[in-house]
Amino acid sequence: MRSRLFLILLVGLVIAYGLSFAVLFSERYMSAREVMLDTLETDVATSIAILDRVPAAERPQWLPRVNRGNYRYILGPGSPGVPEMTPRGKAIADRITQASGGRFPVEVEAIPGGGKQVQAHLTLSDGSPLTIDVHPRMTPIAQWLPYVLLIQLLLLVLCCWFAVRLAIRPLAALAEAADTLDPNTRTPLLDETGPAELERAARAFNAMRDRIARFVEERVQILAAISHDLQTPITRMKLRVEMGADSEESRKMEQDLTEIERLVQEGLAYARSMHGDGEKPSRIDLGSFIESLAYDYQDMRKTVTVEQNIDGTIETRPHALRRILTNLIDNAIKFGGAAELRVRRERGSVIIEVLDRGAGIPEDKLEAVLQPFVRLENSRSRETGGTGLGLAIAHQLAVAIGGSLQLRNREGGGLAAVVTLN
Repeated sequence: MRSRLFLILLVGLVIAYGLSFAVLFSERYMSAREVMLDTLETDVATSIAILDRVPAAERPQWLPRVNRGNYRYILGPGSPGVPEMTPRGKAIADRITQASGGRFPVEVEAIPGGGKQVQAHLTLSDGSPLTIDVHPRMTPIAQWLPYVLLIQLLLLVLCCWFAVRLAIRPLAALAEAADTLDPNTRTPLLDETGPAELERAARAFNAMRDRIARFVEERVQILAAISHDLQTPITRMKLRVEMGADSEESRKMEQDLTEIERLVQEGLAYARSMHGDGEKPSRIDLGSFIESLAYDYQDMRKTVTVEQNIDGTIETRPHALRRILTNLIDNAIKFGGAAELRVRRERGSVIIEVLDRGAGIPEDKLEAVLQPFVRLENSRSRETGGTGLGLAIAHQLAVAIGGSLQLRNREGGGLAAVVTLN
């Protein structure tokens, strides 16, 4: 759009400028032509009278005085020509004939070779031939005029570029704001200053963003409220089942209630993860944090190893980060049997990788499994206890603390969950 608008404005202005210049040049040409013809008529009449009155021997001395840039006098018959002339040649012939005043018969001919040279032949009173050699041409333009034209064209280009930039900049800002729109983060409002149309569009966009944020927050609050309120009746039902008769049906019902309770707890955790669980950032020693997390799993006889670690501190939300890594490590252990942790710094960011050697995830499902309640039946069946919220919670928490989570399949099999902290 920027290029098209720039070309439209530039071409339009150049065409308008060219037309104005053509009209001005045409008007100047016609004015100069009339001035030349009028001057020619007056000057020729005077010059013929002078050359006719002076003695023949003195006439060569007068030629430099009466010659002009567009025409000169030749004491002789001149060059042979043809009677056919252009309209401009006919106008010159009429003026020369009028300048002679009828005293001297004039014969005007066009000299071959471009049709721009005209010669008028006449005979003075003493019988001497005289030729008026006319080379009609426009007065040359000033040497500085092409530079002025070039400067004007450059000004047109600069003005078009500035106008297009001024017009497109709010649209670019609106597009960038739309691309970065995230109801879960507090991004700066779109600037509402400028022309009335842009101000109205900015206000509408900001209002839309606020409505989307409120809509999402209301839905999350509803999910949190339902998940929270369901825990009480589920607990009562479990107590009643435990107090009842011990039978196979009772045990199955207790397992179902346990699964429902776990699903409710995961739903409540997902709702809280939308805003990072309200935790304030603090500075932690990341190397020690990763080692401590691995030791906790090793104490529970889980195969979790730290293959690569870093030193130094970072500012983050430690409880949210622990929940992210816990969910990823649990998945790695569940579907791969073991988890490997690798931590490194890259271009000012901290990269934490949780690796496993499980079956991996189909390439077309890597993005989908980060959404809530998305489960892969071939690897996460009901018997495994998966709720479809573990990766969604980890992803949502990563975004809430200013990072990101990406999944990719490893060469040789397995999955790599990459957490990037900016």
